[in-house]
Amino acid sequence: MFAGNFAPRGWAYCDGQLLSIAQNQALFSVIGTIYGGDGRTTFALPDLRGRVAMGPRTGPGLTTRVLGQRFGVQTMSLNLLNLPSHTHTAILSSFLGAVDIPVNTESGGEDDSNPGSGVLANNGKDRFSSETTTNAKYGGQSVPVSGTGNVQIGPTGNNAPFNIIQPVQVINYIICLQGQYPSRS
Repeated sequence: MFAGNFAPRGWAYCDGQLLSIAQNQALFSVIGTIYGGDGRTTFALPDLRGRVAMGPRTGPGLTTRVLGQRFGVQTMSLNLLNLPSHTHTAILSSFLGAVDIPVNTESGGEDDSNPGSGVLANNGKDRFSSETTTNAKYGGQSVPVSGTGNVQIGPTGNNAPFNIIQPVQVINYIICLQGQYPSRS
């Protein structure tokens, strides 16, 4: 890391640029094509623009990471696979409703409260009549209404991605192009 706003002489930014193998043989012998390049005439420097460096291999409770591997995303959108199992309850209250019932009626007629046949009479006495003439509404009655059925709950939200970047301080990552060759232990 380098806190300056330039790469010092003999150093380069870790920005994924391609370098000539012929002009940078020592560095190529250290990093090869781990970070890219064709391996014949070019090789790439690590690209840490907008990325956090992480050590390779594995640690307790961690997955294995390979040198040069890139992973992770800057934003994420949740979908059904990301949500915990849950339910939604719809609560409906009982209610009373008014209903109009069409019935056959006749004006006037028998004053029989227990007819053997016939229809409701429209005479205001709540009696039956044996003759049918017109169709009217027997209305204004309150009746309890109940039943079962399915309630459809529609989707909500707009699938907007959200930021998952950890708090960071931006600083230059640089790599040495010239200098003492590192010894292997």
